[in-house]
Amino acid sequence: MKTRPTLIQTSIAFALCGALAAPVFAAGQAAAQPAAQTDKQAEKPAEKQAGKPADKPAGMTVLPGDDFFAYTNGDWLAKTEIPADRGSWSAMGALAEDTNTRIAKMIEELGASRETSGEARKVADFYAAYMDEAAIEKRGLAPVKPMLAQIAAIKDKAALVRVLGASVRADVDPLNATDFFTENLFGVWIAQGLTDPTRNLPYLLQGGLGMPDRAYYLENNARMAELRTKYQQHIAAMLKLAGFDKAEERAARVFELELALAQTHATREESADIQKSNNVWTLKDFASRAPGVDWNTFFKAAQLSGQERFQVYHPSAVTGAARLLADADLPAWRDYLAFHKLNQYASLLPKAFADQRFEFNGKALTGTPQQSVRWKRALAATNEAMDEAVGKIYVGRYFPAEDKARVQKMVANIIDAFSHRIDKLEWMAPATRAQAQAKVKSLYVGVGYPDRWKSYDGLAVRRDDAFGNAVRAENFHYQQELAKLGRKPERTEWAMPPQLVNAVNLPLQNALNFPAAILQPPFFDPKAPDAQNYGAIGSIIGHEISHSFDDQGAQFDAQGRLRDWWTKEDLAHFKAASGKLVAQYNTYKPFPDLAVNGQLTLSENLADLAGLEAAFDAYKASAEGKSAGVEGERRFFTGFAQGWRTKMREASLRRIVLTDGHAPAQYRTYIVRNLDAWYQAFDVKPGQALYLAPQERVRIW
Repeated sequence: MKTRPTLIQTSIAFALCGALAAPVFAAGQAAAQPAAQTDKQAEKPAEKQAGKPADKPAGMTVLPGDDFFAYTNGDWLAKTEIPADRGSWSAMGALAEDTNTRIAKMIEELGASRETSGEARKVADFYAAYMDEAAIEKRGLAPVKPMLAQIAAIKDKAALVRVLGASVRADVDPLNATDFFTENLFGVWIAQGLTDPTRNLPYLLQGGLGMPDRAYYLENNARMAELRTKYQQHIAAMLKLAGFDKAEERAARVFELELALAQTHATREESADIQKSNNVWTLKDFASRAPGVDWNTFFKAAQLSGQERFQVYHPSAVTGAARLLADADLPAWRDYLAFHKLNQYASLLPKAFADQRFEFNGKALTGTPQQSVRWKRALAATNEAMDEAVGKIYVGRYFPAEDKARVQKMVANIIDAFSHRIDKLEWMAPATRAQAQAKVKSLYVGVGYPDRWKSYDGLAVRRDDAFGNAVRAENFHYQQELAKLGRKPERTEWAMPPQLVNAVNLPLQNALNFPAAILQPPFFDPKAPDAQNYGAIGSIIGHEISHSFDDQGAQFDAQGRLRDWWTKEDLAHFKAASGKLVAQYNTYKPFPDLAVNGQLTLSENLADLAGLEAAFDAYKASAEGKSAGVEGERRFFTGFAQGWRTKMREASLRRIVLTDGHAPAQYRTYIVRNLDAWYQAFDVKPGQALYLAPQERVRIW
């Protein structure tokens, strides 16, 4: 079972920065300053304020031009405590928590009813089996022993390659979810080819690490050194719990092997460069470009032996792993595989394993003091196993047709506003403009839920077998993904389930998904004024549209093909303007020793900028926008900033800054300093901290 990060990274992303971020079902969000810093900001001395929006919290004293994040969210920051089981807390996290509570209650009711059948019964039984801690404790290590025995039986390199190949799963998604993490040696993603929209290909991505990214292995500073020590202790503790002798010695070997893998991995910035990832290899290419491995054996075990071509997303990791396997240290690889199997399935083993995994992944990596209660973990596992089965039940109860219709209308208005902005661009040549308009006009926009639901008919779920359920669900998902290799790509296929509080741009499909769960207050409120809705969910809609034209999305055409459709002059202008946004974000420092990476976060920042502009235009074109005046404009921008209210623990924030393609939430709200309308709405003056002279404001779309 793949264990995903325990936070909803909120960005409204587009893969390479592409979903609100890596989809997960636990609460939490990627963003903001450490709690102590945001609280301190809320305590700035009183100053004369430049206008107060009607819904502005009482007691806020900071000027909007000095810190718009604190101005709009100060009271919330001062009063809100991060829950003990979270590394962060946010508006999005709170909404996910409320949604998850409703869903868990719904599943428990289904489980208690004798009339529940079909997929709903499978959902209820999966959840109930995960919740049965006594049964899990009683079974002990029995469920995982066959896996450990298979690993222990590895006597030669051929057997090692077979086991490594058999471990591969479709558990990464570089373009729709910015999800590059897998504990397996490689991760597979099935999608249309980067340059061929007519056929699906298997994408091969780097993996095999237990810590989030190569930076955790290679950066030379005290914090990372401490985490490396704690990680080795974690490896040893897990092996010891499973009865392995010489656990510390084995842990050292495992860490050294992962360190060698990390040295071959691409950086996050390199992973975000789609051109570096556009490498199509034939099966024969693997033998010549990555010698040292019997790739026929590997791909046969991975059920990919019939494939003629592979999209090798991280070639350096493939060739690097092959070098390590050429003269494989079999005892080290056996210990490595045993540890990762225990680590991956820890939540389905006796409590001591789950607690130990949290000791490192929760406390050490994210600074979270307390593990989530069992029902939250059970729901996350059920969502991952049967996401659309849960989603189908959810929308039937909680997503009215009138809400879908209203959001669809907002989407149409914002797309129209974006199209008008393209028409007005003085710097864009007619040929480029025509290609851009073709992308806008051919967007597929899914609102609420998919047009066609997945089937789980072939998945066996038992009420008394939590471990087996997870393994079977993982294999079932892999078979579903492999089946795509025999079909043509489908533009209307969803990348997110309806119950996920998130949104996404799908560059290869030229499509957008807005799941039902995010279409709730504070992001969408049917009873709220247009200004608030356009500022909150409208900016998210605009963000996802704009991902089609950020530094990554702009490289794909209307058919989702990676193709240069720009004139040389237009591309030079776009890159120069984007460079100004990189420089702007490089100046933000959450800590004295750590700054936001403007290049890593560029895609998201570009989408935030263009999306907010398009949403504002659409609001101003609405009936309310034509009549509400400055108060409506203030409410629009306030609705935008309040959607990003977030507090984070220091460890979580450091992790986000190092590895996430999204800037922390506080700095995402600062995108307003590039919009003339924001200055006018709040009377922002020179000398205030966020003020930019007109010629310094980034203007692209």
